[in-house]
Amino acid sequence: MAVRKPFGGLTINFAPIANKPISDMYGTGKLPPSTATKKFWEYVKKHHLMIKG
Repeated sequence: MAVRKPFGGLTINFAPIANKPISDMYGTGKLPPSTATKKFWEYVKKHHLMIKG
């Protein structure tokens, strides 16, 4: 059986996005999904965007 090459992790690159709120939220570099999720919730809480049911 052939040995698989390590995947290396998933990152989300927001550099090509010119949308100002997204760049404010995530920056312009590469982020792992866990950091992107943390930054998303920080932004939502900071700007009071969460509606509690």
